[in-house]
Amino acid sequence: VPRSVRAHYLDACSVCGKSLHNSDIFMYRGNTPFCSKECRQEQMEMDEAREKKLKFGRSHRKSDSKTSTPNKTVRTGTITVS
Repeated sequence: VPRSVRAHYLDACSVCGKSLHNSDIFMYRGNTPFCSKECRQEQMEMDEAREKKLKFGRSHRKSDSKTSTPNKTVRTGTITVS
């Protein structure tokens, strides 16, 4: 695809898609452009929620493995001693 046809990453807001031509550009995490502080904040909140979800998933799985009983055979019944 010729360069003139490809969209440049600074052409549109990463959240709402609004054109960034002739306007202020708000950046986040190095190279992610936004049209406003509000769109940038929305992305930051989405990233934070995703990171919390991943962190919770990892810690939840670890705690499950600590509390679960490994496969063991347990014999039950009554023993009579004479």
